[in-house]
Order: sequence, then structure tokens, then C-alpha cells
Amino acid sequence: MQLRYAYRIDPTPTQRFALSRAFGCARTVFNDALRMRNDAHDNGFPFVSDAELSRQVITEAKKRPDRAWLGEVSAVVLQQALADCTTAFRNFFASVSGKRRGPKLAPPRFRSRKDNRQAIRFTKNARFKVSQDGKLVLPKVGKVAVRWSRDLPADPSSVTVIKDAAGRYFASFVVEVTAQRLPGIEAETGIDLGLGHFAVLPDGTKIDSPRFLRRAEKRLKKAQRVLSRKEEGSKNRDKARHKVARAHARVADARREFHHQLSTQIIRENQAVFVEDLAVGGLARTRLAKSVHDAGWSAFVNMLEYKAKLYGRTFAKVSRWFPSSKLCSACGAVTEAMPLQVREWTCGCGAVHDRDINAAINILAAGRADRLNACGGPVRPSFGMAQPREAGSHGSAAA
Repeated sequence: MQLRYAYRIDPTPTQRFALSRAFGCARTVFNDALRMRNDAHDNGFPFVSDAELSRQVITEAKKRPDRAWLGEVSAVVLQQALADCTTAFRNFFASVSGKRRGPKLAPPRFRSRKDNRQAIRFTKNARFKVSQDGKLVLPKVGKVAVRWSRDLPADPSSVTVIKDAAGRYFASFVVEVTAQRLPGIEAETGIDLGLGHFAVLPDGTKIDSPRFLRRAEKRLKKAQRVLSRKEEGSKNRDKARHKVARAHARVADARREFHHQLSTQIIRENQAVFVEDLAVGGLARTRLAKSVHDAGWSAFVNMLEYKAKLYGRTFAKVSRWFPSSKLCSACGAVTEAMPLQVREWTCGCGAVHDRDINAAINILAAGRADRLNACGGPVRPSFGMAQPREAGSHGSAAA
């Protein structure tokens, strides 16, 4: 499987200028290709092929005075920008035709130098490499210092240089890795994700939600207030904008680190992990939107999924329509209603349940049942002895 390994890089002022020029050239090629295909569609012409597009917006464009500066950057960067445009159109067409799962995608949009993220990609054809002294050698950029937090497990197939809204630079390597199977264990778990507690496990373990955004809200408001008072287009406004972006980046980094540590711990301690398939997009449109985004459930579940695949563990999602909170884990009875403010409830069988722990137990049981059925187990319940009033024929309804 392919994984990304991202590292902070520290380009010199000269290298930052070269990277800025590469970002601009890639952005120009992408926009020219998008404009050319949009114009062809508006005028009723056929879809412009990749080969014709490459010839027009790269090869021929370099010969024109207004695009001669495209030759100052690596040709691979321009080709990859063109490939991104083609991929964006293909994803849009697949979404419109129903071949692509998930929410409908909008048509590709033009890129701007004011976007929060600028990126260029180098493939093996660009002959990038990591030098003996641990620096990343990029064509027409030079040797860039890298903060190596860990070693690369194999030679990368490509590297993407990213500049985020906070002005930080990253190198993201794509590496082919093999599964690192951990020793098998018997423990299995179900996870009930929530807002009061980030995660609750069937054994009663409750993991508190760090609420990084809520904790940093006062500092973020102050920085945003300072930004709103700066004059449009001024250097002071640009400095204030970077300060806001850095504050948000700290929140995102802390949340990502928490997700990584918790997901790794859960995968290492359990052979199988089951979670509920939450409708995060719908919840993010309710009054709980800020708390839902602060929790970052989708990112955490994605980490669990790829780490389970990497370490040879079982991972599965339970249907979002499964009544995990309303189902009694002792007798199987389903309560008609279960408002959010009800945190403990008593079933008719006499069992007293903690709402979240009961949901985690039910998620684990449902995940095990689905896995058994998928592996060839009985889909329907087993046969039992008929009761006397159920045996025999009841005759015709017309009799």
C-alpha cells in the first residue's frame, strides 16, 4: 500500500523565491488548461485531449513572450499541474454520472495565488533525490534542508512541496510500504464516538475530548479581531493574516497528533475494531457544527482504517441506522425514544445502562455479527422448537 510521509522543510530565501515561481507557473498551466476546456465546451467543440492540451498550454506557450517564463521551472511540475486538471475533470464527470460515491462534486475551479494551500509535485522523471547529507535536491530549486522526524521506509515515487496558509513549507513523499502484521491477540473493541467524551469503549473506558478549538477560541478571536482592523492590502494586514493562520495551524496540529496517538494505541491493543458510520456531513449542519468539527471524527476513523490495514487488523463500520444507543445490550429490547440529554436509562428487564457504554457494547456485537455473516456464518437466526400454539396449520382465512 502507498502512504505519505510529510516533513517540514526550511528553504532559504532564494529557494523560497524559486518555489514561489514554481507555484505560480503550475497555477498558470492549470488555469490555462481549465480555461481552454471550458471555452471548448461553451462553443460546442469536443473535449480537448490531454496531448493537445499539453501542446497548447506548455510546449507552444513557452514560445510566446507572455509565457516564456514557464521554461524557468521543471517541466515535470507543469505536466503534473496538467494531470491535476485532467483528474479534476474526470472526478467531476464520474460524480455527475453517478460512478463516483459520496457527495456531488462541483466543476473544477481556477486556482489563485491567495489560496490557503500552494503545491507542486515532482515525480521520478524530475530526478529529485535525497542527498547523502540528508537534504532534498529539487530541480531548479537546489538542496533544501529537511527536518527528518523519522526515516523513509523505501525510496519515494514522488514528492509534493506544499506551502500552507501559515507560511510553512512541507515535503510530502509517496512511499510504497508492505503490511507490518502485529502479533495476533484476542481483544476486540467497539468505539462509540461522541462530543461529551471523544470515544467510549465497551469495557467502560471513556476518553475525554481535548476540544482543541474550544480551548484556543479566545486566542483565535483576539487574533481575528486584530486582523479585521487592518487596512486591506497593507503589510500589517498580511502579518495579521499569517498570525491567524498560525493559530489555526497549531489547533489542527494538536488535534492530528491526538488522533494519531489514540488510533495507534487502539489498533495495537485490539485485533478487531468496529465503529459507527456517522453522518458527519449532516451533523456539521446542525447547532453542534463547531463541536463536530472540533472533534474531527472522520480524520480519526480514516486513521483507524488505514492503520488496521497496515498492521493486519480487522476494521469495519456499523450502519448508521443501527440503534446502538436505544438497544438494550442485555435483553435486546429497543427503546422507542432516546433524547440526547438522557445519559443513563433503565430497560424493562431491569438492566441499568450508561448510554455511551451501552452503545459501544452494541457496536462491538453488531460488528462481530456482520463479520461472522461475511465469513460464511448463518445470516438468519438458528431454528428453535415451535411453541404449541404455533405448530400446525391455521387453515384458510376464508374458512
